[in-house]
Amino acid sequence: MASPLSARNRAQSYFKSSEQRENVIRDEIEKERAAFTAKTARLRALRLAKETDDKIAADRLAADTGKKPAIAVRIPAKKIL
Repeated sequence: MASPLSARNRAQSYFKSSEQRENVIRDEIEKERAAFTAKTARLRALRLAKETDDKIAADRLAADTGKKPAIAVRIPAKKIL
């Protein structure tokens, strides 16, 4: 018959290895989240830089032509009866 001490040791080693696997998985998930956050921040910075460049180009064009750039807003036509 197995002693209670050996049963306890087996149980503790099982839970210890299970906890180690969970920690590895948590670390991997955290690394993926950090990579995703960094990628999102980089893409946002690129988008904002592009929007700034586009606005500067539009302002220069407006200054050269003396007009403000057209805003793409659709105004519904009035019905004539």
